Amino acid sequence: MADARTELIARVRRALGQARAAARYRLDLVEADLAAAEQQLKRVRRAADQVPPRAAAHRDQRLAELAKRYQDEIDSVARRAVTAVTEAAPGAAALDWPGWRPTPAGRAEPPGLTRIGLTGLTDGPTIAALVPLLDQGHVVLDGDDRAGCDAVISALLLRILGRATPGAVRLTGYDPERLGGGLAGFAPLAGPGLLTFAGPGGLSRHLDELVDHVRRINETVLAGEYGSLRELATATGRRPEPWRIAVLLGSPGEELSRHERAQLDRIARAGAACGVHLLVRGIALGPGPTMTTISVSARVARVSGYPQLPVRLDPPPPAELVTRTCRTIAAAMSAGPTPAVFTDLLPEQEWTEVATTGITAPVGDSPQGRPVEVTLSDYPPHALIGGPSGTGKTNLIYAWIGALAARYSPAELEFYLLDFKEGVSFARFAPGRRDPSFLPHVRLVGVNVNTDREFGLAMLHFLGAQLRRRADAAKRHEVTKLAELRAEDPHGRWPRIVAVIDEFQVLLSGNDALATEAATLLEDLARRGRSQGIHLILASQDVSGIQALWGRTALVAQFALRIALPKARRILPETNTAAEALPRHHAVVNSESGAAEANRIVRIPAASDRDTWQELQHRLWRRRPEGLSAPRLFDGDAVPRLTEAPDYLGLSAADGAPREPVALLGETIDVLARSARLGLARAPGRNLAVLGTRVDEACAVLDAAARSLARQYPPGAARFDLACLDPDAEAPARRLHAELPPGTGLYDLDTVSGLLADTTDRLSADMLDGPVRPHFLVLYAVDAAAGRLAAKFAGRSGLDRLRRVLHLGPERHTHVLGWWRGVARLRDDLGGIGSRTDQIGAWVALDVHGSELGPPLYPRAGGPAWYPRPWRALYFDRTVHRSAEVVIPYGLS
Repeated sequence: MADARTELIARVRRALGQARAAARYRLDLVEADLAAAEQQLKRVRRAADQVPPRAAAHRDQRLAELAKRYQDEIDSVARRAVTAVTEAAPGAAALDWPGWRPTPAGRAEPPGLTRIGLTGLTDGPTIAALVPLLDQGHVVLDGDDRAGCDAVISALLLRILGRATPGAVRLTGYDPERLGGGLAGFAPLAGPGLLTFAGPGGLSRHLDELVDHVRRINETVLAGEYGSLRELATATGRRPEPWRIAVLLGSPGEELSRHERAQLDRIARAGAACGVHLLVRGIALGPGPTMTTISVSARVARVSGYPQLPVRLDPPPPAELVTRTCRTIAAAMSAGPTPAVFTDLLPEQEWTEVATTGITAPVGDSPQGRPVEVTLSDYPPHALIGGPSGTGKTNLIYAWIGALAARYSPAELEFYLLDFKEGVSFARFAPGRRDPSFLPHVRLVGVNVNTDREFGLAMLHFLGAQLRRRADAAKRHEVTKLAELRAEDPHGRWPRIVAVIDEFQVLLSGNDALATEAATLLEDLARRGRSQGIHLILASQDVSGIQALWGRTALVAQFALRIALPKARRILPETNTAAEALPRHHAVVNSESGAAEANRIVRIPAASDRDTWQELQHRLWRRRPEGLSAPRLFDGDAVPRLTEAPDYLGLSAADGAPREPVALLGETIDVLARSARLGLARAPGRNLAVLGTRVDEACAVLDAAARSLARQYPPGAARFDLACLDPDAEAPARRLHAELPPGTGLYDLDTVSGLLADTTDRLSADMLDGPVRPHFLVLYAVDAAAGRLAAKFAGRSGLDRLRRVLHLGPERHTHVLGWWRGVARLRDDLGGIGSRTDQIGAWVALDVHGSELGPPLYPRAGGPAWYPRPWRALYFDRTVHRSAEVVIPYGLS
């Protein structure tokens, strides 16, 4: 029992020990968990203590980031606003007054907005406060600050004038209270017509004029094709009409009539599209989409477009700045508008037009910005251009020629150009030393011909020959007009011919035979040329004093196309005064013989600029047809060269000695640059006398004659002898002697008698022996040896021998080319008064008056109509000429 109890106790004790151990273990675990929880609690509490500062820091950081982004956006918006303001109101439209200056934009450039002051958000950046006006609407000012309103008006007007080209803005004022005093600073604009006023009681008429202007713009300028002048300018690059700003300064208590109110409403609705704008103070206008209202009070304004932003108005512009700017604009207007652009006359595709029925090209643009085209055809066939010196006749001709040449190829159109001014206006169309190009259409250029009217006559003769050739071809094909001839003969070359004669009154000046003949030829060309495609363009300063046109109404009537430059006289009828008020670079084009209803105003481009013109000419020159020759250039101031003469180059000794040699004496004044030829046949009188005291010109004639003769003979086939009897001619004579064939004799005063004796002896022998070698005696200043030749030798004087050579020589191919220093001296050497002169079959007169050349040297009583001119000579060959012709001696070799 005891053991059982002992064992039980032991078991209990063991169980209790185990239980106590387990309890202790669990207690330790709980205590450990408790300690961990306490630690966790401490950490949580520490972490909780740290959360508010971090959150606050994060919050502050986010707030700072938002503030910076907001500020950056504000700055960006401000920069964009400044950029937008600068673009919308560039230059003078927004500059501050201290540095303000006019900065004109292009005529077709959008006008933009205009600054009146500064605005912006509170504590934010300030930017210019802008209002729209030109091409956009109207401005109405109200409020109790009248001085502020006037400041806005002055600022708006000056800024607008500073952004526009001179003349592009015109002001009209209505100021019944101060009688224009409100716009006193702009008074200089009244001179050129840029500022006009409507007096008290004139508002109704003023508004009527503006409404009529709007109606005209809609009907004739926009014409349903464009919605506004701004749209037209954007599409075409031109603005045909200036802006008009009507400044209406009403007086207190002024009431408008029903008619005035209706007209104002019409302008408010339709004016902006037509460039008519209202700037109103003191007159109530209703709201509208084109109306901007500026309310001014205490130098602060509210603008209807952005009423939430107050505007601090700019001070009024300094009075001196307003006056100076207006005077500058007025001076620019007095100088005239800028010309149009030459390249606007040129087509997109060159040489695509056909001249069958006529030729058409623009010469400039109209006030509406459209090209003004002129036509030469069966009607109108010819043109008359007039205008005082300096008004741009030559420039107009350049523009017209350029526009035609770009449209019609050389196969369709040819030009013959003649300028009687003392200049070389047309020389650029021919090759020059520096520029080898030429206008392919030009076939003839005459410059510096003011003293060579004969060249103008020669050109008319040439055109007359062309007219006859075309008329004969038309008869063969049984047609009457060029268009029909081209249809019947498609392979023929029948271009239209345009002959331009600038300062043509020189050709017709005086009451002499040349002027009469030129007028007759002009009348024939004008009357018959129209049907054969030959057109005349005559330009002159004034046609009222041309005697050759008196009584030739049929000639003047052929020139139906009239172009009158500023202040032109007598080009248009006296009742048509359109040219009197023209500004510079403008012209009146009238294709109905000057009838006023046919007037067209044209703005002429600046076509005379060499760089602009050369670009076109070089382009067309590179496209010239293969084999096209350069045009003939006749320069009245240039001395021709024998070695360049076509007739001289055509001479040759390849076929042996010529049967009838030809001496070239100089260049004839004609279209083809032919040489004056003296045929030296075996016939009596085939000798030449050069008459006059000009040594160089006389030597030049003898030089050209001898060298051209020598070119026709093989070596040794002809004999040449020179006798120089004037020391002043010694140098040219020696140069000629060096160029003539070997064996040429050179004689002087002491030996010339021997030359004549030898020649007469040989002639006597040749009379018996048969054919002889041709012999040419070139005698310089024959009369200088009169004393020596008078002495007798072997029973006969030298003068007798000279007369015998002159008389018998030509039949034996012995010819004298002699120079006498006067007609009387020649007659003395021939035997004195009453002596025969038929030994001299041809003569060249230098500084000898025509009255000295009467019979028997010249067939007409009183002699030829000839007055000496430098480096010009009069040539007459009794076997060829009906009348003497003017020649230009070739330059000395």
